[in-house]
Amino acid sequence: MDDNIKTIGIIGKPCDVSIEPTLIALFEFLKKRHYAIVMAEKSAKFIQQSVETCLLETIGAHCDLIISVGGDGTFLSAARSSALYDVPIIGINLGRVGFLVDVCPKEMSSALEAILAGDYEAETRHFLKTKIIRGQQVIRREYALNEVAVHRWITPSMIEIVTHVDGKFLNSQRSDGLIVSTPTGSTAYALSAGGAILHPTLGALMLVPLNPQTMSNRPIVMADSCEIEISFCRNKHINAQVTCDYLDIPDVSIHDKIIIKKSSKAVKILHPQGYDFYEILRKKLHWSKTP
Repeated sequence: MDDNIKTIGIIGKPCDVSIEPTLIALFEFLKKRHYAIVMAEKSAKFIQQSVETCLLETIGAHCDLIISVGGDGTFLSAARSSALYDVPIIGINLGRVGFLVDVCPKEMSSALEAILAGDYEAETRHFLKTKIIRGQQVIRREYALNEVAVHRWITPSMIEIVTHVDGKFLNSQRSDGLIVSTPTGSTAYALSAGGAILHPTLGALMLVPLNPQTMSNRPIVMADSCEIEISFCRNKHINAQVTCDYLDIPDVSIHDKIIIKKSSKAVKILHPQGYDFYEILRKKLHWSKTP
């Protein structure tokens, strides 16, 4: 047993009764091994026993390890608390795809037994930090592990985006929006928009246009040391929205600037031994299967 892990936090997908059997099995597994357990408030209702609870946002302050039970969306929520308090995280997959959650419920006991004994592979994934500037004032700061997306909102019209990289003009585009993706996010929204898959260890960012009017406007990959600045052409009214993973920032003004950079904030993910990113791709994307 890893002596540094004494208290384990559990975060389950809220409002999804299908996770109940897995949460109960996980709770019993940890209880038998005499770990202290703390659960996110919305997850504790699935456990028919007394258990310490706390807010999702602060659970990392009360534990030495977080276990996320659900899909990638649940993991992204848990990762924010994990990174804020420098607590490692394990993902148990109950979602539809799940690139970040690689422990399946059938193998949960054996996988956790090994990881909790110190037999694991650790991986660090960095966040993006985003500032929205209005005038000379920063009106919003947010973080994203997958991507920051700027897209049209409540309008049938395209929006006109101007992008600078490290202060140099990249392009202007009429489109439905633009995704700024980390390597982690390259298998999420960016993939569905036609972006490339980036290996998680790459020091890179990817810009992926959403349905650009000019078909030659293609995804572009650049160093993760770059600062991305997104603004809007000011010749007409816009309706735009910024999303940082699952968090919405509505009512972006035509005069706003969106500044996106790699953050020093990172999440430490614990994988079972033998973790293979390429195997995950083959399995999740159904590659190399005979028709």
